[in-house]
Amino acid sequence: MKIEIGTAFPQYFKSAYPEEFVLFSHLETTSAIPSVLFAITTWKANGEPNVCFHAWSCFHGDRTAFFAVMGGLYQKTHTYANIMRDKCFCINFLPIRYYDQLIATINQNEDEADEFQVGNFTLEHAETIHAPIIKEAFLNMECTLKEVMDLSGAQITAMVVGQVQHIFVEEAYARGYDKRYGQDGFMMLVPAMQDLISGEAGQSAIATVKIERFD
Repeated sequence: MKIEIGTAFPQYFKSAYPEEFVLFSHLETTSAIPSVLFAITTWKANGEPNVCFHAWSCFHGDRTAFFAVMGGLYQKTHTYANIMRDKCFCINFLPIRYYDQLIATINQNEDEADEFQVGNFTLEHAETIHAPIIKEAFLNMECTLKEVMDLSGAQITAMVVGQVQHIFVEEAYARGYDKRYGQDGFMMLVPAMQDLISGEAGQSAIATVKIERFD
C-alpha cells in the first residue's frame, strides 16, 4: 500500500520549526530527495564578497553547453540581487569538513559582512567572470546568467540557470573516484523526512556519496 499526499497541506504534519512550511512545501518533506550542497559566491553591491550555502539544484547540458540549474533561490537574498545585477556567479563544491564554516556565513550575512572572512575561506578571483571563488573548494564552476524563472509565480523563490564557462578542479581530484566520492568529496543535503504515518517532523541530514557499483 502506498500513502498518498497531495497539494493540500496535511493538517497532521508537524513542523520542525515555526517557519518550515512557510519556507518549504510539505511535498519536500514528503519526498525527502537528496541533492548536492555547494556555495554560491558573488559580490555584494558594496564590494564585499557573499557566500550562499545552497542545494536544490542539478547540473546538465548537451554537447553545446553545460548548465547549473539552481532551484529554490530566495528572491529576497543578497545572492539573488547580486546575480541579477552582475549576471554571473561561481559555484564551489567543498567537502563535509567545511560544513560549520558554511553555516557561519548563513548566521552572519549582513550587508557589511565579508562572508569569506566569516567562513574563514581564502578568496580568489574568477578567470572568466566578475565573481569571487573559494580556494578551498575542490571544484569551482564559473557561470554566466542564462535564465531566471519564478516557477510558482509567488515572488518567493526563483529558478536560476547559469551557463558554465570555466571549471577549476583540484589536481588531487583529477583522477579516479576516491576523492570526489566519500568524506573528501561532494556534500549532500538529505531534507528532513516527515513521518507520513504520525506526521512527526524529521531532521535534515548531511551525507556523502558511497559508490555501490560501476555501470
